[in-house]
Order: sequence, then structure tokens, then C-alpha cells
Amino acid sequence: MIPILAIALQGAQRPNMLPFLIQFVAIIAIFWFLLIRPQRKVAAQHKATLEALKKGDEVLTAGGIIGTVVHLTDDRVTIRTDKDTRIVVLRPKIERVFTPETAITTTP
Repeated sequence: MIPILAIALQGAQRPNMLPFLIQFVAIIAIFWFLLIRPQRKVAAQHKATLEALKKGDEVLTAGGIIGTVVHLTDDRVTIRTDKDTRIVVLRPKIERVFTPETAITTTP
């Protein structure tokens, strides 16, 4: 039975792999431009924002706490949320830094 199978396979042509490879490369390119590249861009912007953080900036944490930066270290930020309340958070947990135009104003 093996010789019959070998004879049958000799006449068969190999399928063309070029269309498959083109589709595979196209799918990878789509994933890159729609998913991976934008995520890297946002991560780079967030990193730059955290590096530019300074005392007096008004920030929003990942937990939803809004406060003013009073002390900075390499990996931690101390924020003041009220007159006598200070909270220490990890630097990556700072979600947003408010500029004077977007700062949330509170009425006393």
C-alpha cells in the first residue's frame, strides 16, 4: 500500500504558500498599528508625565484621590488631600496631572 501512496503523492503539486504568508504578514501589521503601537505611545506619554512631576502639581491617583504633590522620591509621591491629610502613593499609580486649565476647583 505504501508504493501506491508514494505514486499518488508524486503527481500532487505542493500548495503555493505565498498568499498565506502575505495574509499572515498583513494580520501582524494590522495588530501592530491598531493595538501595540498606540499602547506603547500612551505608556511613553504616561512615563514622561511621571518624570515631569513636581511639587505643587495637582494629581489624580488610580484610586480616584485628588491631591497636591508635597514630596517626591524615585518611586513614591506624597500628596496632600486636605489641610492635615497626606497620602503616600506609588509613582506609577498617578493617573493624571492636572494643568491649571483643567484643574478641578473646589469651593470652600
